[in-house]
Amino acid sequence: MKNLIVILSLVFISFSCQPQTNPKSEQEKSEIKPSKNEDGEWDITVLDSQYDYFLNAIAKPMNQYSESYLKSKNALLVSEWNSYYFSGRYRNIVESSIDYNPKENYGLKFEYKLYQVFVYVNWKYKLRLNGLSGSDAFVR
Repeated sequence: MKNLIVILSLVFISFSCQPQTNPKSEQEKSEIKPSKNEDGEWDITVLDSQYDYFLNAIAKPMNQYSESYLKSKNALLVSEWNSYYFSGRYRNIVESSIDYNPKENYGLKFEYKLYQVFVYVNWKYKLRLNGLSGSDAFVR
């Protein structure tokens, strides 16, 4: 389950070459923030071979979702995820908060990959997330 933290941390964090002059507080250290790639597009990188398998073999294809649908689902799921984090619930799985702004235009690819991270967590760790669509949830 510790792999989930590594997965989610690497999902949104891009490492910066700039030195930090002020140490971050504990809350800032445990926050996941989306960032843009070199092409200026929002992107997610998940370093877990099972996630790639899941995305290619189990997850529904991206063309089955609209960007607006995914954006609304992600807003609910991030809120639910963060409430689990701040309450300490499922602390073995949810070890960081996610900084997500539903007003930001992340693009369909980013929204899809973020949504599939939640579906993947549900699939792999059996964590029930109420914001998941019934057809995407693996735990009833």
